[in-house]
Amino acid sequence: MVSDRETLISFGFAPDRVDWALKATAGRGLQPAMDFLLENESKPVPDLNETSEQPNPAGGSGGPGEEDDEEAAALREALGLSVAAPAESGESSSAGGAVQSIKCSQCGKIFRDMALANFHAEKSGHDQFEESTDEIKPLTEEEKKQRLAELKERMAKKRAVKAEEDAKDAKANEALRRKAGKDAGAAREELKIKELEKEALRKRQEKLDDAKAKAAIKAQIEADKRERAEKAAREKALREGREYIPSNAAGPSSPSVASPTTAEKSGTKGSDYKDTRLQIRLSSGGPPLTTTLPSTSKLEEVAEFVASQSLAYNVDNITFAMQFPRRTFSRTDFSKSLKDLGLTPSAVLLAS
Repeated sequence: MVSDRETLISFGFAPDRVDWALKATAGRGLQPAMDFLLENESKPVPDLNETSEQPNPAGGSGGPGEEDDEEAAALREALGLSVAAPAESGESSSAGGAVQSIKCSQCGKIFRDMALANFHAEKSGHDQFEESTDEIKPLTEEEKKQRLAELKERMAKKRAVKAEEDAKDAKANEALRRKAGKDAGAAREELKIKELEKEALRKRQEKLDDAKAKAAIKAQIEADKRERAEKAAREKALREGREYIPSNAAGPSSPSVASPTTAEKSGTKGSDYKDTRLQIRLSSGGPPLTTTLPSTSKLEEVAEFVASQSLAYNVDNITFAMQFPRRTFSRTDFSKSLKDLGLTPSAVLLAS
Protein backbone atom coordinates (compact mmCIF):
# COMPACT_ATOMS: atom_id res chain seq x y z
CA MET A 1 0.00 0.00 0.00
CA VAL A 2 1.30 3.43 -0.93
CA SER A 3 0.78 5.62 2.16
CA ASP A 4 -0.18 9.30 2.21
CA ARG A 5 3.29 10.09 3.51
CA GLU A 6 4.97 8.39 0.55
CA THR A 7 2.57 10.08 -1.85
CA LEU A 8 3.31 13.56 -0.46
CA ILE A 9 7.06 12.92 -0.46
CA SER A 10 6.78 11.85 -4.10
CA PHE A 11 5.25 15.29 -4.81
CA GLY A 12 8.55 16.81 -3.77
CA PHE A 13 7.70 17.89 -0.22
CA ALA A 14 10.35 17.48 2.48
CA PRO A 15 9.73 14.51 4.82
CA ASP A 16 9.72 16.69 7.96
CA ARG A 17 7.06 18.97 6.43
CA VAL A 18 5.00 15.92 5.42
CA ASP A 19 5.19 14.58 9.00
CA TRP A 20 4.13 18.02 10.31
CA ALA A 21 1.14 18.18 7.93
CA LEU A 22 -0.03 14.64 8.72
CA LYS A 23 0.13 15.28 12.47
CA ALA A 24 -1.52 18.71 12.25
CA THR A 25 -4.42 17.29 10.20
CA ALA A 26 -4.75 14.23 12.47
CA GLY A 27 -4.33 11.89 9.50
CA ARG A 28 -7.64 12.90 7.92
CA GLY A 29 -6.40 12.09 4.44
CA LEU A 30 -4.28 13.18 1.54
CA GLN A 31 -6.25 16.29 0.55
CA PRO A 32 -6.27 17.98 4.02
CA ALA A 33 -2.53 17.33 4.37
CA MET A 34 -1.94 18.77 0.88
CA ASP A 35 -3.96 21.89 1.76
CA PHE A 36 -2.02 22.31 4.99
CA LEU A 37 1.33 22.09 3.19
CA LEU A 38 0.33 24.66 0.56
CA GLU A 39 -1.05 27.08 3.17
CA ASN A 40 2.04 26.84 5.41
CA GLU A 41 4.79 26.44 2.83
CA SER A 42 6.48 29.70 3.93
CA LYS A 43 6.46 28.82 7.66
CA PRO A 44 9.28 26.96 9.40
CA VAL A 45 8.66 23.44 10.64
CA PRO A 46 8.01 23.52 14.42
CA ASP A 47 8.84 20.90 17.01
CA LEU A 48 6.44 18.03 16.27
CA ASN A 49 6.14 17.24 19.98
CA GLU A 50 4.56 20.67 20.51
CA THR A 51 2.31 20.56 17.43
CA SER A 52 -1.41 20.23 18.21
CA GLU A 53 -3.96 18.65 15.94
CA GLN A 54 -6.35 20.94 14.08
CA PRO A 55 -10.09 20.33 14.67
CA ASN A 56 -11.95 18.45 11.97
CA PRO A 57 -14.04 21.09 10.13
CA ALA A 58 -16.59 18.44 9.14
CA GLY A 59 -17.17 17.55 12.79
CA GLY A 60 -16.58 13.79 12.13
CA SER A 61 -14.01 11.31 13.30
CA GLY A 62 -11.62 12.39 10.58
CA GLY A 63 -10.45 9.08 9.10
CA PRO A 64 -8.01 9.09 6.15
CA GLY A 65 -9.65 10.04 2.89
CA GLU A 66 -12.85 11.09 4.65
CA GLU A 67 -12.54 14.83 3.89
CA ASP A 68 -12.32 14.83 0.13
CA ASP A 69 -12.10 11.45 -1.55
CA GLU A 70 -12.46 12.90 -5.03
CA GLU A 71 -9.51 15.30 -4.65
CA ALA A 72 -7.39 12.60 -3.05
CA ALA A 73 -8.06 10.23 -5.93
CA ALA A 74 -7.26 13.01 -8.38
CA LEU A 75 -3.94 13.59 -6.61
CA ARG A 76 -3.00 9.94 -6.80
CA GLU A 77 -4.09 9.68 -10.42
CA ALA A 78 -2.09 12.80 -11.32
CA LEU A 79 1.13 11.15 -10.17
CA GLY A 80 0.24 7.56 -10.95
CA LEU A 81 0.13 6.48 -7.30
CA SER A 82 -2.54 4.37 -5.64
CA VAL A 83 -3.25 1.35 -3.53
CA ALA A 84 -2.38 -1.88 -5.31
CA ALA A 85 -5.40 -4.10 -5.79
CA PRO A 86 -4.95 -7.64 -4.44
CA ALA A 87 -4.91 -10.27 -7.20
CA GLU A 88 -7.40 -13.12 -7.00
CA SER A 89 -6.20 -16.71 -7.27
CA GLY A 90 -5.76 -17.89 -10.78
CA GLU A 91 -6.00 -14.38 -12.18
CA SER A 92 -2.55 -12.96 -11.40
CA SER A 93 -1.43 -13.34 -14.97
CA SER A 94 -2.89 -13.48 -18.40
CA ALA A 95 -1.95 -15.31 -21.55
CA GLY A 96 0.46 -12.60 -22.59
CA GLY A 97 2.35 -12.31 -19.27
CA ALA A 98 2.00 -10.70 -15.87
CA VAL A 99 -0.81 -8.20 -15.28
CA GLN A 100 0.72 -4.73 -15.11
CA SER A 101 -2.39 -2.45 -15.31
CA ILE A 102 -6.14 -2.13 -15.78
CA LYS A 103 -7.44 -0.95 -19.17
CA CYS A 104 -10.79 0.68 -19.97
CA SER A 105 -12.22 -1.21 -22.97
CA GLN A 106 -14.39 1.76 -23.94
CA CYS A 107 -11.82 4.57 -24.08
CA GLY A 108 -8.52 2.68 -23.95
CA LYS A 109 -7.19 4.52 -20.92
CA ILE A 110 -4.75 2.53 -18.74
CA PHE A 111 -4.75 2.64 -14.92
CA ARG A 112 -2.22 1.35 -12.41
CA ASP A 113 -4.80 -0.38 -10.17
CA MET A 114 -8.51 -0.98 -9.55
CA ALA A 115 -8.85 2.04 -7.27
CA LEU A 116 -8.02 4.44 -10.12
CA ALA A 117 -10.10 2.38 -12.53
CA ASN A 118 -13.10 2.64 -10.19
CA PHE A 119 -12.58 6.38 -9.91
CA HIS A 120 -12.52 6.61 -13.71
CA ALA A 121 -15.73 4.54 -13.89
CA GLU A 122 -17.51 6.88 -11.46
CA LYS A 123 -16.44 9.95 -13.43
CA SER A 124 -17.00 8.70 -16.98
CA GLY A 125 -19.74 6.10 -16.53
CA HIS A 126 -17.62 3.46 -18.30
CA ASP A 127 -18.15 -0.05 -16.97
CA GLN A 128 -16.02 -2.30 -19.17
CA PHE A 129 -12.43 -2.94 -18.00
CA GLU A 130 -9.83 -5.63 -18.65
CA GLU A 131 -6.45 -6.63 -17.33
CA SER A 132 -3.49 -5.43 -19.33
CA THR A 133 0.18 -6.34 -19.52
CA ASP A 134 1.09 -2.76 -20.42
CA GLU A 135 3.32 -1.30 -17.75
CA ILE A 136 2.72 2.28 -16.61
CA LYS A 137 6.11 3.90 -16.45
CA PRO A 138 6.79 5.99 -13.34
CA LEU A 139 6.82 9.74 -13.84
CA THR A 140 10.09 11.56 -14.12
CA GLU A 141 10.93 14.36 -11.70
CA GLU A 142 10.07 16.96 -14.34
CA GLU A 143 6.71 15.31 -14.99
CA LYS A 144 6.02 15.17 -11.26
CA LYS A 145 6.79 18.87 -10.91
CA GLN A 146 4.58 19.68 -13.89
CA ARG A 147 1.71 17.61 -12.52
CA LEU A 148 2.15 19.18 -9.08
CA ALA A 149 2.10 22.69 -10.58
CA GLU A 150 -1.07 21.86 -12.49
CA LEU A 151 -2.62 20.50 -9.34
CA LYS A 152 -1.70 23.63 -7.37
CA GLU A 153 -3.20 25.82 -10.09
CA ARG A 154 -6.43 23.83 -10.04
CA MET A 155 -6.63 24.08 -6.26
CA ALA A 156 -5.94 27.83 -6.40
CA LYS A 157 -8.82 28.28 -8.88
CA LYS A 158 -11.08 26.25 -6.63
CA ARG A 159 -10.19 28.45 -3.64
CA ALA A 160 -10.71 31.61 -5.72
CA VAL A 161 -14.20 30.46 -6.74
CA LYS A 162 -15.03 29.68 -3.12
CA ALA A 163 -13.70 33.07 -1.99
CA GLU A 164 -15.84 34.80 -4.62
CA GLU A 165 -18.93 32.91 -3.49
CA ASP A 166 -18.17 33.81 0.14
CA ALA A 167 -17.80 37.47 -0.83
CA LYS A 168 -21.18 37.41 -2.62
CA ASP A 169 -22.82 35.79 0.39
CA ALA A 170 -21.27 38.36 2.72
CA LYS A 171 -22.47 41.20 0.46
CA ALA A 172 -25.99 39.78 0.35
CA ASN A 173 -26.03 39.37 4.14
CA GLU A 174 -24.82 42.94 4.59
CA ALA A 175 -27.58 44.22 2.27
CA LEU A 176 -30.17 42.31 4.28
CA ARG A 177 -28.76 43.68 7.53
CA ARG A 178 -28.85 47.26 6.24
CA LYS A 179 -32.40 46.87 4.95
CA ALA A 180 -33.50 45.48 8.30
CA GLY A 181 -31.82 48.39 10.07
CA LYS A 182 -33.45 50.89 7.70
CA ASP A 183 -36.89 49.36 8.21
CA ALA A 184 -36.40 49.40 11.97
CA GLY A 185 -35.33 53.08 11.81
CA ALA A 186 -38.42 53.99 9.78
CA ALA A 187 -40.65 52.16 12.25
CA ARG A 188 -39.03 53.98 15.17
CA GLU A 189 -39.48 57.35 13.41
CA GLU A 190 -43.14 56.63 12.68
CA LEU A 191 -43.70 55.58 16.28
CA LYS A 192 -42.01 58.78 17.48
CA ILE A 193 -44.28 60.93 15.27
CA LYS A 194 -47.37 59.17 16.61
CA GLU A 195 -46.20 59.70 20.18
CA LEU A 196 -45.67 63.42 19.50
CA GLU A 197 -49.14 63.73 17.98
CA LYS A 198 -50.65 61.94 20.95
CA GLU A 199 -48.77 64.20 23.36
CA ALA A 200 -49.92 67.34 21.50
CA LEU A 201 -53.54 66.14 21.62
CA ARG A 202 -53.24 65.41 25.32
CA LYS A 203 -51.81 68.86 26.07
CA ARG A 204 -54.56 70.53 24.05
CA GLN A 205 -57.22 68.60 25.95
CA GLU A 206 -55.57 69.55 29.24
CA LYS A 207 -55.62 73.20 28.18
CA LEU A 208 -59.32 73.02 27.36
CA ASP A 209 -60.09 71.26 30.62
CA ASP A 210 -58.10 73.84 32.58
CA ALA A 211 -59.94 76.70 30.84
CA LYS A 212 -63.31 75.15 31.64
CA ALA A 213 -62.32 74.52 35.24
CA LYS A 214 -61.05 78.08 35.57
CA ALA A 215 -64.26 79.52 34.14
CA ALA A 216 -66.35 77.34 36.46
CA ILE A 217 -64.35 78.48 39.49
CA LYS A 218 -64.69 82.14 38.51
CA ALA A 219 -68.41 81.73 37.99
CA GLN A 220 -68.74 80.10 41.40
CA ILE A 221 -66.75 82.92 43.02
CA GLU A 222 -68.98 85.52 41.38
CA ALA A 223 -72.08 83.63 42.51
CA ASP A 224 -70.76 83.58 46.07
CA LYS A 225 -70.05 87.31 45.89
CA ARG A 226 -73.58 88.03 44.67
CA GLU A 227 -75.05 85.85 47.37
CA ARG A 228 -73.09 87.64 50.08
CA ALA A 229 -74.02 91.04 48.62
CA GLU A 230 -77.72 90.08 48.52
CA LYS A 231 -77.56 88.85 52.11
CA ALA A 232 -75.89 92.06 53.31
CA ALA A 233 -78.45 94.23 51.43
CA ARG A 234 -81.37 92.23 52.85
CA GLU A 235 -80.07 92.56 56.42
CA LYS A 236 -79.51 96.29 55.93
CA ALA A 237 -83.07 96.77 54.67
CA LEU A 238 -84.43 94.90 57.67
CA ARG A 239 -82.43 97.09 60.04
CA GLU A 240 -83.69 100.27 58.32
CA GLY A 241 -87.28 99.00 58.37
CA ARG A 242 -87.86 99.16 54.64
CA GLU A 243 -88.86 96.62 52.05
CA TYR A 244 -86.00 94.77 50.37
CA ILE A 245 -86.15 94.42 46.57
CA PRO A 246 -83.68 91.84 45.16
CA SER A 247 -81.32 93.27 42.53
CA ASN A 248 -81.99 90.41 40.09
CA ALA A 249 -85.77 90.73 40.26
CA ALA A 250 -87.00 91.68 36.80
CA GLY A 251 -90.20 91.34 34.80
CA PRO A 252 -90.59 88.83 31.98
CA SER A 253 -90.21 91.55 29.39
CA SER A 254 -87.16 93.29 30.88
CA PRO A 255 -85.25 95.22 28.20
CA SER A 256 -81.70 94.32 27.19
CA VAL A 257 -80.46 97.72 28.33
CA ALA A 258 -81.42 99.58 31.52
CA SER A 259 -84.28 102.01 30.93
CA PRO A 260 -83.44 105.72 30.87
CA THR A 261 -85.83 106.36 33.75
CA THR A 262 -83.93 103.96 35.98
CA ALA A 263 -80.64 105.60 35.17
CA GLU A 264 -82.18 109.05 35.72
CA LYS A 265 -83.71 108.03 39.08
CA SER A 266 -80.48 106.54 40.30
CA GLY A 267 -78.46 109.44 38.97
CA THR A 268 -75.67 107.02 37.94
CA LYS A 269 -74.17 106.80 34.46
CA GLY A 270 -73.98 103.40 32.74
CA SER A 271 -70.18 103.45 32.72
CA ASP A 272 -70.10 103.97 36.51
CA TYR A 273 -71.84 100.71 37.46
CA LYS A 274 -69.60 98.32 39.36
CA ASP A 275 -71.36 95.19 38.06
CA THR A 276 -72.58 94.23 34.62
CA ARG A 277 -75.51 91.89 34.11
CA LEU A 278 -75.32 89.83 30.91
CA GLN A 279 -77.78 87.64 29.08
CA ILE A 280 -76.00 85.30 26.62
CA ARG A 281 -78.00 83.62 23.86
CA LEU A 282 -76.44 80.50 22.36
CA SER A 283 -76.42 79.88 18.61
CA SER A 284 -76.43 76.13 19.34
CA GLY A 285 -79.88 76.52 20.92
CA GLY A 286 -81.18 76.04 24.42
CA PRO A 287 -82.08 78.53 27.16
CA PRO A 288 -79.97 81.70 27.41
CA LEU A 289 -77.29 82.01 30.07
CA THR A 290 -77.35 84.84 32.60
CA THR A 291 -74.50 86.07 34.78
CA THR A 292 -73.36 89.17 36.62
CA LEU A 293 -69.70 90.10 36.49
CA PRO A 294 -67.70 93.10 37.72
CA SER A 295 -67.58 95.82 35.08
CA THR A 296 -63.80 95.53 35.11
CA SER A 297 -64.00 91.89 33.96
CA LYS A 298 -62.66 91.16 30.50
CA LEU A 299 -64.70 89.72 27.67
CA GLU A 300 -62.40 86.68 27.83
CA GLU A 301 -63.90 85.82 31.21
CA VAL A 302 -67.35 85.80 29.62
CA ALA A 303 -65.98 83.31 27.06
CA GLU A 304 -64.65 81.10 29.86
CA PHE A 305 -68.04 81.23 31.58
CA VAL A 306 -69.84 80.11 28.39
CA ALA A 307 -67.30 77.31 27.79
CA SER A 308 -67.83 76.05 31.34
CA GLN A 309 -71.60 75.93 30.85
CA SER A 310 -71.71 74.34 27.39
CA LEU A 311 -69.37 71.77 25.83
CA ALA A 312 -70.28 73.05 22.37
CA TYR A 313 -68.07 76.11 22.87
CA ASN A 314 -64.30 76.53 23.15
CA VAL A 315 -62.53 79.54 24.64
CA ASP A 316 -60.16 79.71 21.67
CA ASN A 317 -62.80 79.94 18.93
CA ILE A 318 -65.95 81.42 20.52
CA THR A 319 -67.24 84.76 19.11
CA PHE A 320 -69.67 87.37 20.52
CA ALA A 321 -72.01 89.81 18.81
CA MET A 322 -74.77 92.30 19.70
CA GLN A 323 -78.00 92.88 17.80
CA PHE A 324 -78.64 96.37 19.14
CA PRO A 325 -76.60 98.25 18.47
CA ARG A 326 -75.34 95.80 15.83
CA ARG A 327 -71.75 94.91 16.64
CA THR A 328 -69.37 91.95 16.35
CA PHE A 329 -66.50 91.68 18.82
CA SER A 330 -63.02 90.74 17.50
CA ARG A 331 -60.37 88.68 19.28
CA THR A 332 -58.61 91.85 20.35
CA ASP A 333 -61.78 92.90 22.23
CA PHE A 334 -61.42 89.83 24.46
CA SER A 335 -58.65 91.61 26.40
CA LYS A 336 -60.85 94.69 27.05
CA SER A 337 -63.13 95.16 30.05
CA LEU A 338 -66.93 95.11 29.89
CA LYS A 339 -66.88 98.74 30.90
CA ASP A 340 -64.56 99.72 28.02
CA LEU A 341 -66.73 97.80 25.58
CA GLY A 342 -69.87 99.68 26.68
CA LEU A 343 -71.70 96.66 28.01
CA THR A 344 -72.54 98.15 31.43
CA PRO A 345 -74.88 98.09 33.25
CA SER A 346 -76.47 95.24 31.19
CA ALA A 347 -76.39 93.78 27.73
CA VAL A 348 -77.56 90.86 25.57
CA LEU A 349 -74.87 88.95 23.69
CA LEU A 350 -75.11 86.27 20.97
CA ALA A 351 -72.46 83.52 21.35
CA SER A 352 -71.42 81.42 18.35
